[in-house]
Amino acid sequence: MIIIGLTGGIGSGKSTVAKAFQNTYGIPTYISDDEAKLLMVSSTEIKSELIHLFGAEAYVNGALNKPYISDAIFNNKPLLEKMNAIVHPRVAAHFNTWVSNQNAPYVLKEAAILFETHGDVICDQIITVTLDKATKIERLLKRDNSSVEKIESIMKQQWTDDMRIAKSDYVIVNDTMPHMLEQVQDIHKAILNKIK
Repeated sequence: MIIIGLTGGIGSGKSTVAKAFQNTYGIPTYISDDEAKLLMVSSTEIKSELIHLFGAEAYVNGALNKPYISDAIFNNKPLLEKMNAIVHPRVAAHFNTWVSNQNAPYVLKEAAILFETHGDVICDQIITVTLDKATKIERLLKRDNSSVEKIESIMKQQWTDDMRIAKSDYVIVNDTMPHMLEQVQDIHKAILNKIK
C-alpha cells in the first residue's frame, strides 16, 4: 500500500485538502489528530498514563478535559513531549492496522506534526499544505476561539513551512478553493502515474 503523508502547520487547511482527496477521489484518509483524540478516550492504557502524567483532572466524566490539558502543555515543551510519547506510538500502531484494512491505490495520512514525530519515515511521498501566517491566525481565532499568543506558541513548536517544503514531494498553496482543488487533482494524477 502506498502511503502519502499530508502535513502543514496549524490552520493551513490540511483537513480541507484531505476531504478533497477523500470526497472527490475516494482516497482513504487517516486524520491523525482525530484518531488520537478517540484513542485518548477509548484506550484504558492511554487514559491511565495520562492521568498519571496530568492528574485526575485530565478526564471529566470519562471525557478528555481538553482545556485543562491544553493549558497544562501551553509553553511547557517537556510536558508536551511526555504526552506525545504516550499517545503517538499508539496512534502509529492504530494507523498500521487501519492501512491493512484499506483497498485503494494509495492512502493519505494527515498529521500536523508528521516530521516532528518522524511519521514521515513510513510515507512514500509527502504533500505539504501552505497558507500565509496572517490568514492562518485569522482563521484559527474564528475556529478555535483561541488567543494570538496560544496560536503563535503552537506555531513555534511546529516546523516552518520552509522546513516542511524542503522534505516534501508536493506543495499545495491553499489560497482559494478552486486553486486548491486544481492542485489536488494534479497531485492525485501524479501519484497514480507514479504507482503505474
